[in-house]
Amino acid sequence: SSAAVTAETKSGTNQFRGDIVGTYTGENFRAETPGEAHAGKKTQSQDKEYGAAFGGPIIADVAHFFVTYEGKRFTTPVTVTPGVLIANIPSLLPPSVAAQLGPADIPFSEDLYFGKLDWEPTGVDRFELTAKVRRESDRKNIGVAAADSSSIDVIDNDTRIDARWERSADRWFNEFRLVYEDAYDSPTARGLGNGSIYTYKPTNDQTIIDVGPSPPGATQFKGQRGPGLQDDLTLTGLTWRGDHTVKTGVKFKRVTLTAADAENINPQFFYSVDQTGAAQIPWKAQFTDPVAGLNAVAESRNTQFGLYIQDDWLPTQKLTLNIGVRWDYERTPSYLDHVTPANVLAALNSPHPAAQATFPGQTYAQTLAKGGININDYISNGNNRSPVKDEIQPRFGVAYDLNADQQHVVFGGAGRAYDRDLYDYLQLEETKSALPTLEVNFNVPDHPCNPQTSSKCFNWDPKYLNGLQNLQSLVTATNQLAEVDMLNNHLKVPYSDQFSIGMRNRVGDWNTSATVARILSHDGFVFTLGNRYPNGTFFDMSGGNQFNPQNAVPGFGNLIIGNNGIETRTTEFLLSAEKLYTGESHWGATFAYTYTMAKQNRDTNAHYAFDAETIQQYPFILSNAVARHRFVATGTFTGPWGTTLAGKLTLATPIPNNDVANVSIIFPNGSNATPVAGMSASMC
Repeated sequence: SSAAVTAETKSGTNQFRGDIVGTYTGENFRAETPGEAHAGKKTQSQDKEYGAAFGGPIIADVAHFFVTYEGKRFTTPVTVTPGVLIANIPSLLPPSVAAQLGPADIPFSEDLYFGKLDWEPTGVDRFELTAKVRRESDRKNIGVAAADSSSIDVIDNDTRIDARWERSADRWFNEFRLVYEDAYDSPTARGLGNGSIYTYKPTNDQTIIDVGPSPPGATQFKGQRGPGLQDDLTLTGLTWRGDHTVKTGVKFKRVTLTAADAENINPQFFYSVDQTGAAQIPWKAQFTDPVAGLNAVAESRNTQFGLYIQDDWLPTQKLTLNIGVRWDYERTPSYLDHVTPANVLAALNSPHPAAQATFPGQTYAQTLAKGGININDYISNGNNRSPVKDEIQPRFGVAYDLNADQQHVVFGGAGRAYDRDLYDYLQLEETKSALPTLEVNFNVPDHPCNPQTSSKCFNWDPKYLNGLQNLQSLVTATNQLAEVDMLNNHLKVPYSDQFSIGMRNRVGDWNTSATVARILSHDGFVFTLGNRYPNGTFFDMSGGNQFNPQNAVPGFGNLIIGNNGIETRTTEFLLSAEKLYTGESHWGATFAYTYTMAKQNRDTNAHYAFDAETIQQYPFILSNAVARHRFVATGTFTGPWGTTLAGKLTLATPIPNNDVANVSIIFPNGSNATPVAGMSASMC
């Protein structure tokens, strides 16, 4: 929800001290997965964690150092299964492809480095310099309909440098920080060449399995780099109808955001499968081709600025009030300065071919207007977008100590917290048109087409398998035929309103707490489908939506529009009890139970919503972000020979699965599908 977290790292002392730690778990310490049980053997797996820390004095009582290293090496079992649930599917595939079904593993590697220098030249000044480095690699896209050969390596590198100056006085404390960050996420194909996707024709070409190098869109680069500074001032000893502690601060960052959404590699060939087996010649190919004059790498030098002030006010010994407000500002030049390409603008205002029979002269923009879309809200001339400036975030908290002895305290709070529209989505307006994914069909017996009447249909030639350039020669590289991504010129910033009330009690050696919290989030970012039928409808009243080339932007692909609209509604009830560990009692324990009723109108990890006309038409269903019931217990005990033993137990109900269900009726708006939530078969 919302929290202010202050993290203090360990420092060196006047004595040289060090620690070494290591853990190991292998496949012999776990049960078989369902896939391993079916295959009759376990996949080798292991979890290894190890690390070391060392610190000490540079100048006793004045300067110290501290360094740490932590490594993780995980190998997690996974099962590759076909995407079509038909018993004899493996026998229909080529032997080399069928052999890629079954048990596999996912490796994970992480190295964490940390270093810290501290210096206290006077009794009121302290300087710290810290460096945090993370080097991480993970493998993804293995499992249902995805073989290990089509997986990707995800490289995450993060370097952060933090210089801090703390100065204290009788009535104030100031902390000044200068930071620098260089972080990036880089999913990368594990190989180069042709990818092969096997599809089952009897189920509308549903993907059975993807083998070979991953597609161009799987190789990406997302990163941010730049400096920032922050100053926080705390004033104490202020009095006016009680005692006040006032905290105020300012934060400024200038970061360069970089995003590449695909790379010009690895064409994908689609092979048809039916009950007679797999075809030898592909029926379709997808590939990329850079558009001259457009940049496939988006870059934005963002300015971020924030101010806050908070007063912790104690009017009486029993009452504490926390009153504060925060204001944030961010400028994203690549969104603000974007100009809609001229050929896209011309296409939007050209006649809609599918509408001419019934509505002669109707333009594509007029078709959209019938469907409730004012395309002018998405056309940018480089000057008609403004940065969001109204991110005012008030916060209020109250605590009432019934007996002024901290034994029984009633507390509550309310506040607003803003997030941001992630650049990962904003940059698509630029990169999607610069490196479009193109598609051509081949005139083969299992998927015939006519090269004479279709500009996307070609006779098969084996040379198409021998170099990406041979496919690219079939069509002219242009943003035409590609999807058109457009963002609303008046995007809002996502935010949440949060409320809580509760009570803390101290009963003997136990601290207990009971809290009810309510969180309402609004304006989450989402892409929806803009295509409309000539009469403006989203569905054709027979259960099919407008994913139809005739309803795409004339001469281009589908229209994808970005707006705000994802919402969540969460109510939580939390109970906890804690008995602190002490040397006298030789034990400690914690118990925490959380009941959560969370609903959302879209999976918060799914920012595409193509199953309804607008995000507002999506129903609220159980969230797939959190379990309904969760119980956590820990225990700490004094063991023999000066050891300490600890244990942890976590029990939780399954997290719901969000999906879209096809139903046998047609709803009044023409849809025959509805979002649903429930437990998947693997959970039951």
